This record gives sequence, structure tokens and C-alpha cells, in this order.
Amino acid sequence: MSRVTQSKESSKRIFGTDGIRGLANVFPMTSEVALHVGRAVGRVLHDHPEMCSKSSVPVGMRALESHNPVRRARVVVGKDTRLANYMIENALVSGLCSMGVDAYLIGPLPTPGVAFVTQNMRADAGIMISASHNPYYDTGIKIFGSDGFKLPDSLENEIEHWVSLDEKFLSERPTEASIGKAFRIDDAIGRYLVALKSVFPKDLDLQGLRLIVDAANGAAYKVAPLVFEELGAEVIRKGMEPNGLNINENCGALHPQHVASSAVQFRADVGIALDGDGDRCILSDENGDTVDGDQMIGLCALHLAEAGELKNNIVVTTPMSNFGLERTLKSKGITMIRASVGDRYVVEAMRSSGAVLGGEQSGHLIFLNWATTGDGLLAALKVLEVMRRTGKKLSELKKTIQLMPQSRQDVKVTKKEPMENVPTVSAAIEKAKTALADRGRVFVRYSGTESLARVMVEGEDLAEIQLLTREIAQSIQKALG
Repeated sequence: MSRVTQSKESSKRIFGTDGIRGLANVFPMTSEVALHVGRAVGRVLHDHPEMCSKSSVPVGMRALESHNPVRRARVVVGKDTRLANYMIENALVSGLCSMGVDAYLIGPLPTPGVAFVTQNMRADAGIMISASHNPYYDTGIKIFGSDGFKLPDSLENEIEHWVSLDEKFLSERPTEASIGKAFRIDDAIGRYLVALKSVFPKDLDLQGLRLIVDAANGAAYKVAPLVFEELGAEVIRKGMEPNGLNINENCGALHPQHVASSAVQFRADVGIALDGDGDRCILSDENGDTVDGDQMIGLCALHLAEAGELKNNIVVTTPMSNFGLERTLKSKGITMIRASVGDRYVVEAMRSSGAVLGGEQSGHLIFLNWATTGDGLLAALKVLEVMRRTGKKLSELKKTIQLMPQSRQDVKVTKKEPMENVPTVSAAIEKAKTALADRGRVFVRYSGTESLARVMVEGEDLAEIQLLTREIAQSIQKALG
């Protein structure tokens, strides 16, 4: 690759709303960039010793003194089941070790599992290699701090700065005994499994429940069935035969209709559909009806409030969440705050407001008393806990959250120009807002991880909002597609 090409690529912003993501083996998801990201993480750990666990000392570029061993900075590295992740994993680890950092490889584990193991091992950072719900040919990199939370923008910007300047500090690297090591950790699944089971009250179990569990052929394929089985449930397994190419393919949270139909076929009590990295889930009740993230947030919020455990009576969601959820919570004295789309922004708003529950309509649920990021398995356990406490079926519980009709459509775009600068698009959006007035909402945004514009229209009349959605989508397609 020529120096000119390197300069051109390094000027691009590699971090999106949820880490780095893209087509595997194409910038920015190349082994070269992954190597530089690993080195940049090592450099940032060196420059910010306050980030590091008290049990570690960031070695960085500082040579170790002979016969005076120092605990190195340590980074946990997990992944989902994509074919390209072997390539990215090796490059990342090489970059980390080249900066005097020890890497701990834990293999396939859900994103929240990586965050947990990072804390549990008192590591200094955690890295998850995954493109979440994207197809197998995409991959990505998510980075956690020693506290298990995703890095703030300031540190992501600093990592990106060092990635772009990698050539300028290539000579500043440790040698001899200062070079990092890589280790395989075999008990990560067991650690995470124990943590998940500890969330479920000890006076309850899942005896007598039949569950359909679909792991999307992804990161949760090993741990997902175990957690429910060890709590006493009968589990019918789906999406647990990954081959590197079938993650999210016609299965999991992207295709919850399959779990829904299986729930009816096998007379199951609940269907649980996870996404590829296991940080979100969509449920199905015993009748085969889907239960989305908003409904899960709502019924968990009402249960926590009744038990006096919903701190500050606040729930954090995003602009995508249904107004019906907000209306239901308000009727019970619960305030709903809308953060920017993306679970990291939901978490930031939760921490600043003191909320303990938040999430997204897509199935990311965050319980800050138990986890630092969205966790599909934890969310499913919390819903099952409500079922057990109340003795009610999921179909009955979800009726307490009366949602308004929503119409959504994704449009492929070739550029992400501000929509207010595109007259035909802004006109279509304003037309829809005027038509709905105070009877609904219009929300249009670009995806932070894909070349898509996402259109959502909400209102009382389904036919009306579907028409308005199509009109906005068509205007985007013509102008930006």
C-alpha cells in the first residue's frame, strides 16, 4: 500500500456510534488498522495511568528494569463467531503486545460478557470484536475501560489520533523483556454464567418453563442455553451452530418471527431471540406475538417501581421508543428521558440522571445495578423474574404497555448529507410533521454503523403513518440513494 493511500485513509474517522465497524478486510476493518488500534490502545493506557486497574501498571514504552518485575497493563479480548475475527483478533493482539501490554484471549462471548470479564479480572481495558447485528461479512471493534463501560468520545478520539499517527511512533516501542504476552483464558464462560445466574433471585427458579432460545449463531451460542437450563428451564435450542458465515442469517433478534412461530409449535412459555453479539434480545410470548424492547422496558420499570427499586423513578430510552411507553410510565409517576440513539448514550444519560433502567426499542436493555452495558440474557432473565413474581404469562404482562402504531423503513444512501440541507427531504419531513401535528411523531436519522437512513413515523392511524413513511423514504432515495 502506498504512502499516499495510507495518508488518505488515516484522515477518515474510524469510530462510529458503537466503536469501529465495516466490511471485513476493507478499510477501516483491515488487519493493518486493527494492528494500529491495538498499539493505540497500549499508548493510551500508558498515557492515562488513571484508567488502569490498581493491580496493573501500564508498561507502555518504558523498559522494565532487570530483576524488578512490574505488573503490565492487561487487556481482555473477546469476539463473536464471524470468519474474519480470527484475522482481526491476531492483529489486535500483535499491536497490544508490541506496546508492552498483555492480552487475555477469551474466545466467543457476548459483548456484555467481555465487559464483565474485564471488570472481574481487574483488567485495564476490554475489546470486543463484533459487528453486532450486521451480516457475517462485516466486523467491528468495541472498547471498554477497566470499569466495564464503553470509552467516552474523548478517549476514542485519542485512540484515533494515535492510529492516524502510528508511523510517527513506530520507533518508540518496548524491546527485550518489555514486550507483552498473550494468554488464553478458558473459564470466561463460567465466570459470566455465574454472574448471570446471580442476577436471578435465589428464592425463584425456572422449573416448569419451556423456552425457545435462539443465539443467532453468534457469541452467545455456548452460554445462552446453559444459564436458563441451570436455573431449571427446559430449553429448545436454535441458532447455535455457528460456521463463521451464518451469524444473524435468518435467525436471532433480526428475525424474531422464527422464535415466535417455534413458541407456538413447541408450546413454549417464552421465545428469546438474541443478536450476534448477545447484547440485545427480542422476546415472543406463548401465543407467538413479539415483545419488543419498549414493552420489556415498560413491564420491568413498572415491576421495579412497585418494589421501590426504580431509583429516582426515571427510565432512559431514545427517540425511537414508542410514545405509548412514555404515556404508560407517566401515568405511574415515572419520568422517561430520551437520550441519543445508541446504548452508550443511554448509559451516559442513566449515569448522569441516576437511573438504574434504560434501553432501546431494538432490545438493548441496561440494568445498571447489574451490568455496564446492554445484555440480552440479563434482560430475558429480568422479564422471566417478573413472570415468576407475578405468576402471569408474558402475553398478559405486555398488555400493561399500550403502544402506538409505528411505521419504520430503512433507505440505503451513498452519502450522509445533513437532511436539512436537502430541500426535497426536509420538505417531506415537514409535511409529515404538519399532517400529524400533536397526534404523532416523525424521527429521521442516519445509522451510525451502516450506510442507511432510518425513517420512523408514529401515530394513531396506521395507514396514514405508513403513507408518510413511504413519502419520506422515497424523497431520501431520490436525493441521497
